[in-house]
Amino acid sequence: CTLEGHTGEVNSVAFAPDGKTLASGSDDATVKLWDAASGSQMSSLEGHTERVFSVSFAPDGKTLASGSWDKT
Repeated sequence: CTLEGHTGEVNSVAFAPDGKTLASGSDDATVKLWDAASGSQMSSLEGHTERVFSVSFAPDGKTLASGSWDKT
């Protein structure tokens, strides 16, 4: 399925360890969480002021890290 929601290019995607959630980071400075089975957007995380170039889940799946050009 196609995930629609970002307004900029997607630079990074990561599946949660359980495979149920997908995270994406974009040039629109957001991180979005998606239901991997349905493709539905679950959440949009805002706070970065520049493009997000990396997203990664912790092994336990409870923490998501993101890296941005804003140096945070």
